[in-house]
Amino acid sequence: MGLIRQEIRDGIGTITFDHDAKRNALSSALIEEMIGAFDGFIKQHVRVAILRAHPGAKVWSAGHDVSELPRSGRDPLAYNDPLEQAIRAVREFPAPVIAMIEGGVWGGAVELALCCDIPIGAPSATFAITPARIGVPYNPAGILRIMNEIDLSVAKEMFFTARPLGAERAMQVGILNHLVEADEIEAFTFDMARTIAELSPLSIAVMKEQVRLLGNARPLSPETFERIQGLRRKVYDSHDYQEGIVAFMEKRKPKWLGK
Repeated sequence: MGLIRQEIRDGIGTITFDHDAKRNALSSALIEEMIGAFDGFIKQHVRVAILRAHPGAKVWSAGHDVSELPRSGRDPLAYNDPLEQAIRAVREFPAPVIAMIEGGVWGGAVELALCCDIPIGAPSATFAITPARIGVPYNPAGILRIMNEIDLSVAKEMFFTARPLGAERAMQVGILNHLVEADEIEAFTFDMARTIAELSPLSIAVMKEQVRLLGNARPLSPETFERIQGLRRKVYDSHDYQEGIVAFMEKRKPKWLGK
């Protein structure tokens, strides 16, 4: 059984999350299918891609699949982690990716949505960055990408409170490019996709790659990199990390010790 659906029509490729039972959590299996779809789009010269859930979805994606987080304390968001691979697939796809968002966007799915070139949301869209709810840190690359996309004070509020931002607030702070009524969002999104598909694909591909490369042009000193890695290890070696995962799986409130 597939976890996504894909379609190509008139140079527009659509990937639809299709795992409602797990709230479209970004599991290894779902991400593998998504990356495979993007690879197929490249071979078929798709000029614009749309990433979406089913119409009227209550959850666009629940983010990283918590059941796949390691219990050993190993950092789950290394370079080859599936979520990092998914984000690279979107960012390096040689055509624009539009996120058509209905429903909740949680955890790592917020980063995935922000990495899409043009996020379009319905009034039901909400965005919550939730690692503090289960006692995990956030990977440095992801923090930097989110800092590149929205105001730093807003990013810190989202990280520190884990509270969701509603669609109107998300529009105000730059998470969404457009806020469109639910009964109009599909037509609006595909109209924009058709506009893009009619323009020069080479010109757009080059501009997208230039933006990606220039956005990454922020070197870190070796000392800063090592400090960041040490901070993350402190969390993964902690009681609270293990407690957060167990509490999530047992559907109870964690008992934090701060160590």
